[in-house]
Amino acid sequence: MEPLAIDEAVARIAPGMMVALPPEYCGVAMAATRELLHQGTGGLHLLAVPQSGLQADMLIGAGRVATVEAAAITLGEQGPAPRFTAAVKSGTIRMVDATCPAIHAALQASEKGLPFLPLRGILGSDVLAHRGDWRVIDNPFGNDDPIVLLPAIRPDVALFHCEMADSNGNLWIGRRRELATMAHASSMTIATVETLYEGDLFADETLAAGVLPAAYVDAIVHVPRGAWPLAMPGHYERDSAAIAGYVAAAASAGGFAAWLAEHLARDEAA
Repeated sequence: MEPLAIDEAVARIAPGMMVALPPEYCGVAMAATRELLHQGTGGLHLLAVPQSGLQADMLIGAGRVATVEAAAITLGEQGPAPRFTAAVKSGTIRMVDATCPAIHAALQASEKGLPFLPLRGILGSDVLAHRGDWRVIDNPFGNDDPIVLLPAIRPDVALFHCEMADSNGNLWIGRRRELATMAHASSMTIATVETLYEGDLFADETLAAGVLPAAYVDAIVHVPRGAWPLAMPGHYERDSAAIAGYVAAAASAGGFAAWLAEHLARDEAA
């Protein structure tokens, strides 16, 4: 599989699609996110697997998101995600509350070709009370033993950044199994990668266990530092100063708009 230009790969994400995004510790495709903003794609349904932060906040602040389904949208040590918080308060996005286990279970149902999976831990919770698409039934194998059924989630696209791809289109994701679940469950996978690997990743016994096969990959883009300003373990750390600058600017709609214009202009200049 030949790597694509980033604009060509990202153009496959159409308005209104459900886009599965990984957590900030697990390979966030920030360069592809900036390209998505350049292209003006909107009406997106963001599925955080199971939470997101800067990536989702940027897309929401730019007005490109209609629905967010997540266990959390947060900037962690740097506080709440400001544009997400403002959008929830103003009602400009639809928020679909979930939990980490629920999102993983619903994606696992999809990757296994099942219509649903059961889950127990959310019984009696406020989240369950507000999810009309989740069903509580009696355990067919026991008495007075309720269980929750979660419908399968099948995203239109999984979008993530990982360490490397080989010439056959295989990706090395290491121990980040969330990325495999996203790819298995989604109709399409777009991945940006730090490096290109010469040879077949499956032929290396030390790497093979961490490989996502090309059968689950639709587009690859070679983008060194493609997760910046977030971290790519083993390559670079989180740029805390850059993220702090974002937090300060994004406290207001005007500040965010100015920050985003400058941020995207850097891409165009490069």
